[in-house]
Amino acid sequence: MIDGTSESPKVSVVVPAYNSGPHIEKLVDSLLRQSMPASQFEAVFVDDGSTDGTPARLDALAAAHPHLRVVHIENSGWPSRPRNVGVAHARGEYVMFVDDDDWLGDEALERMYGYGATHGADVVIGRMAGHGGRGVPRELFRRNRADATLANSPLIDSLTCHKMFRRGFLDEHELRFPEGWPRRLEDHRMVVRAYLLSKRTCVLSDYTCYHHNRRDDSGNVTAGRLDPQEYFTALRETLDVVDAHVEPGPLRDRLHRRWLRHQMLDRLRGRRLLEAPAEWADQVAAQVRDIIRERFAAGVAAGLPPMYRILAHLAERDRLADLRRLAEWERTLRAAARTEGHALAGSTLTLTVAAWLESGDGPVAVGRDGDRDLLVLPVADVPAELRDVTTALVAGRVDVVARHQEGGDEVFLPVTSTVERVVGPDGTAHAVHRGTVTVDYRTVNAGRTAGTWRLKARVTSLARTQDVRLPLLIQCEADGAAPRVVDETAFLFRLRQVVRRRVPAGLLARPSPRGRRG
Repeated sequence: MIDGTSESPKVSVVVPAYNSGPHIEKLVDSLLRQSMPASQFEAVFVDDGSTDGTPARLDALAAAHPHLRVVHIENSGWPSRPRNVGVAHARGEYVMFVDDDDWLGDEALERMYGYGATHGADVVIGRMAGHGGRGVPRELFRRNRADATLANSPLIDSLTCHKMFRRGFLDEHELRFPEGWPRRLEDHRMVVRAYLLSKRTCVLSDYTCYHHNRRDDSGNVTAGRLDPQEYFTALRETLDVVDAHVEPGPLRDRLHRRWLRHQMLDRLRGRRLLEAPAEWADQVAAQVRDIIRERFAAGVAAGLPPMYRILAHLAERDRLADLRRLAEWERTLRAAARTEGHALAGSTLTLTVAAWLESGDGPVAVGRDGDRDLLVLPVADVPAELRDVTTALVAGRVDVVARHQEGGDEVFLPVTSTVERVVGPDGTAHAVHRGTVTVDYRTVNAGRTAGTWRLKARVTSLARTQDVRLPLLIQCEADGAAPRVVDETAFLFRLRQVVRRRVPAGLLARPSPRGRRG
C-alpha cells in the first residue's frame, strides 16, 4: 500500500542511513515538501545498524507517514549494501538515490520523473548544488539534455549515484553497488556502467534537484583519508568497466583521462600533496606511476591540459621532489578579477568583468620561444612541448555565475568572452579575459529569482578553472521582480568615509598592538 492506494509509486527514494542524528532532518523536510503527491512516491530508509537515535527516529517517521518506510540491517560500514537492500525493497518505476545528509529541491521528484518518463530515460540527472564546500559538476548543467551520452556531453563529470534510475533498467542489467573490498569508488563503478548501458540518459538543468552537503563535523560515511592500496585497486576495477565496453581509441582515452586527472593527479598537487603525510604521499605517487605506465595509452596524458600533462610527466618518472616544488607554486595560484562596469536599465543587467590567473605576486607568466608561449615554472627539465601553452593562453574564457545565497542554486549568466594577450616589461606575457553580461534578470533561473544572488567570476585560463568572488549582489523582492544591484565596493567605500567623519583622526592613525612591527 502507498498512502492508501494499491498502485505502485512512480519513484522510490532510497536512503542509506547511519548515525544520521540531526543531519537527516533537512532530507526528511524536503521529502515531506515534495510537489509530487505522497501517493506517487515512497522513501525507503535503510538503517545500516545505527547506534544512536536514528533507528527510533526512522521508525517514528514510518509510523506517521505511510509513504516513508524503514528497513533495519546489521552494520555493513559502507553505503553499498544499504543501497542494494533499498533497491530490493523499492516498488517505484524509478529509483532515486539520496544520502542521509543531503536533501532534495521541493519539485525534484516531480520534475525529474516527468522529464525521464517523457523521454523514456533509463537514467535522469538533476542539476546539483553544493553546500559546505562540496563540489558539484557545472559544465554538465549549462542546458537541458534530452539524450546525453559519454561521447556528446560531459556526463563523465558526474559519477556519484545521486540520480534517478529506471528500476527495470537496474534489474535488467543487474546494476548494483559492489559490496565487500574494495569499498571506495563504488558509485563510479556502478554509474559508469549505467552510462555505458543506458539507451537514453537525460540531464535536467533548469531546476536544482539535488543539494549535496559536506558536513562540518566531517561525519559523512565516506570521509577520511583513503587507503592507497584499496583506493587504486577500486580505480583499476573502474577502468576495467570502461575497457569492457569501449574500444581503444579517442573515446576510451577521454574517459580514462577523467580518472587520471581527478582521482590521480589532483592528489599530487597543491595543498593536497603538501599537507599529506610524506609516507602516504609516496604510496599514492607510486600507485599513480604504476597505473600511468600499465593502463594508459599515450593519448590519455597527451590530451590533458598543460599543467596536468606536466604533472603526469613528473609522476610517471618518479620525480616526487619536483612534484612538491610544483605544488608549492600551485598553492599560490588563484583567480583575480575586477568589475570594469555595471548598469541596470529596468530589469536588464549589463556587466563587464576582467579576470586572470595569478601566482605569487603577479599574473601567471609565459615566456616567448620563437612562435611558442612556454609556461614559466619553478621546475627544471620539463620538455618544452609539455610547457607549450600557445593555444591555451588565448583559448580561455571568463564566465559569470550567480549563486543564490539562501538556496545555493547556481546559474550561468549569458556572457560574451574575449581574451587579450598582455606583455609585461620583462618580456613575459599573461592573458586577461573579459566577459560582458547582458541579461534580463527576470528570466534568470527560469524566473525563480526571489532573494539575494552573489556574483562570481569563473576563470578558465591555461586550461585551469578557478572561481573568484565579485563585489556585486543582485537582490529581487519576488520571483520575476525588477532586480536591485548592491555594489559592495561602493558600500565599503561609503562606510569608510562615514567612519573617517565620525572617528577622530588620531584614533584612526593609531596602530593596534597586534599590528606593531619591530
